Amino acid sequence: MVSRGSEVQPSAVRHSAPQKAAGRGPRRGVGRLAGLGAGGAALLVLLTGCDVGKTFDGFGWPQNGITPQANKMYDLWIASTIAALAVGIFVWGLIFWCVIRYRKRGEELPVQTRFNMPMEFLYTIAPILVVAVLFYYTAIVQTNVDKVGKNPDVVVEVVAFKWNWQFNYRDGIGVDANTVASTTGTTEIIPVLVLPTDRTIRFEETSRDVIHSFWVPQMLFKRDVFPGKARNVFEVTNLQTEGAWVGRCAELCGTYHSMMNFELRAVTPEKYDRFVAAKRDGMTTQAALESIGEAPYATTTHPFDTKRNEQNFNKTSAAGIGN
Repeated sequence: MVSRGSEVQPSAVRHSAPQKAAGRGPRRGVGRLAGLGAGGAALLVLLTGCDVGKTFDGFGWPQNGITPQANKMYDLWIASTIAALAVGIFVWGLIFWCVIRYRKRGEELPVQTRFNMPMEFLYTIAPILVVAVLFYYTAIVQTNVDKVGKNPDVVVEVVAFKWNWQFNYRDGIGVDANTVASTTGTTEIIPVLVLPTDRTIRFEETSRDVIHSFWVPQMLFKRDVFPGKARNVFEVTNLQTEGAWVGRCAELCGTYHSMMNFELRAVTPEKYDRFVAAKRDGMTTQAALESIGEAPYATTTHPFDTKRNEQNFNKTSAAGIGN
């Protein structure tokens, strides 16, 4: 039994011509499906016919990675961004369609008790599926990036300090290993970290004062360098390309943080062995680089003027204020 107050008044329901609606319904459904199919086909052609990351400048991610780990993270970033854009375009389309289709047409109140079960099922299950897929591939890439082996070919101890770097070439892993060669940066000379291509490289990081961050954008993401007994350890499978790339401290560590740069120089394994041997024989880093036919100084960055002088500290003005 239904009370009179709960009855839906005929005037409150919007009716359309039954014959026209019956004729348009199937056609509109077919048209929408055809439009979605054409749009999906166009998107597929677009994505397979060009490098999306290169076209859009990597969507902000550093391009031209030089390690397998960097390339895997780049691919995951591009795929995640495309998925996010696809979801965003779909949601924006629904919003604008609803705004236009169900805009106000008079003073009649629309029916308030309708629902669409397939649509509710879609917007409940679809986000769960999207998150599950992204989580799966993220876990795979993260496991690969954080994987550390037992017998790396090269071990480098990265020592950070205010405001420069020291790179120690070690004969084994862990704190008990010995340093066989070392490179230390100064205010006048940018430190050059020489590493071989096609070899597994292990980095062991430590800081002499505060937290710093070791970062070569084309090699891997930022790795914090902690003071004390904590040693941040990671590996790269190999450097795939010879060349030089700038490295930076990516953690705000004090006054000259922005000037705390270094250079990664990737050379052939044969050149790397000769470089380490030259360092063992007492050569400076610059002389050792010249002995293997490499530029003796950094080519991707340069020393900064620290402006450590009397004028920088403004002593004259300070004296005037005191008087």
